[in-house]
Amino acid sequence: MKVQRRAVLKSLASIGIFNLTPTLVALTQSSPALAQNEKKRQLAEQLAQYAFDLKGNQITQAAIESAKFRFVDSVGCALSAFHESPVTSCRTIAARAGVGTSTLWGTGTQSQPELAAFSNGVALRYHDLNDVYVGKTTGHPSDNIAACFAVAESVKASGRQFLEATVLAYEINCRLMDATDLTAKGWDHPIFTLPSVALASSKLLASSQSKMTQAVNISLASSMAMYQTRVQQISDWKGIADPDALRNGVFASLLAEQGMTGPAPIFEGKAGLFAQVSGPFPLDTANFGGATGTYKILDCGYKLYPAQVYTLTSIPAAIELARQAGGAEKIASLKIFTTRTGLLKSATGPEKWAPATKETADHSLPYVASRAMFDGDIHINSYTKEKISEPKILDFMQRVTVEEDPVLSAREPLTTPCRLTAVLKDGRTLTVQVDDVAGSATRPMTRDAVNAKFIQNVSGFLNNIQSEALLNALWGVESESNLTNLARQMKPVS
Repeated sequence: MKVQRRAVLKSLASIGIFNLTPTLVALTQSSPALAQNEKKRQLAEQLAQYAFDLKGNQITQAAIESAKFRFVDSVGCALSAFHESPVTSCRTIAARAGVGTSTLWGTGTQSQPELAAFSNGVALRYHDLNDVYVGKTTGHPSDNIAACFAVAESVKASGRQFLEATVLAYEINCRLMDATDLTAKGWDHPIFTLPSVALASSKLLASSQSKMTQAVNISLASSMAMYQTRVQQISDWKGIADPDALRNGVFASLLAEQGMTGPAPIFEGKAGLFAQVSGPFPLDTANFGGATGTYKILDCGYKLYPAQVYTLTSIPAAIELARQAGGAEKIASLKIFTTRTGLLKSATGPEKWAPATKETADHSLPYVASRAMFDGDIHINSYTKEKISEPKILDFMQRVTVEEDPVLSAREPLTTPCRLTAVLKDGRTLTVQVDDVAGSATRPMTRDAVNAKFIQNVSGFLNNIQSEALLNALWGVESESNLTNLARQMKPVS
């Protein structure tokens, strides 16, 4: 039967096929302004050129030493979580690949680099004990280390090349976090991990500059992390969101290396990151680490406690306040003054006063301060089901209030201070303020402190002799020629 073209078009029009929405029309139209904007150098291209041009001899020894510090710290954090359920689940999935060139930390098993980056990244993040960077967006740049190691091991790069890629990943990640506040718009920091990992991975793959650009394009088009991950009832995904970005970033670099292209311009496009997610922001790679700028890896903090960054200063403050009071039981009520960001991210919503999960508890300022006050410390066992449901803690938290102090807010992002004021049952009032903690950017951790934290973290996984041997091997990563040999030393020996 012959069908008339005019009849077909009429039928399609009747069901709305040609009734394009205003948004779709706007996206498909062009204009002189848009055409002029598209002639400008794309941000993905600028980031790729920076990564491509960065030479190992341009990276300061201070930055390399900082990368070693963070590598040692990250491995310790990862091994401390080896037996945790979400970590085990992700490692099981990664091991199903059957073959690969990248080691799953703590085992002799190898997997594909993107899966190893994911699995090791989940372990690294689980206890919320790895490093932190506070810019306009807050994130955990040491998550990048799991991806850099997986790819470096896969391509048989040297330990020095791995450290150089780590410095690069930190630089991209932190500069992007400095540029805009993603969370204010409902998006999450793993978005900025995508290009940092894509470029660091591409650097290790020795990709061309054009392929690096495509890796950025693909990585950002692949997934957008929502900030719902870190509000209300917080779940296992809190510690998996960034490792998922590691997986996507590595995979994007592998695809780009094989000639795959991604949508462009990914930042400035009509439906790109600026338009749909972040809003436009300036970023000048001329100010990045290298010829004119210092490397951002030097500005990142460490954590002595497994807790969200905005709760950290409350821990020593609470411990000292309880000491001065003669015990937490003598405190009738507690008022915590924090920064605006601290209030929004760690003390907003009823779940912060009655956390039902570990992930909610370690992001709860009322819980962390209360637990520190009663226990005299915060450690990885502070968030067990028994701990977070303990009646005396739940009762005490009902007498805790949290407010913003604009004076404290003005000190962000350099520090995240807090002030605790307690009214005692005998009527006295005590106040303790802590401006920063050891490990913060203003009080960098010493090598001895990193070593002590590492030994404590791996004590339940390796015996004393193995712990010391691994620690020495990790510090020697810069001269290591075989990263697989180094990874094998992370496995317990019976």
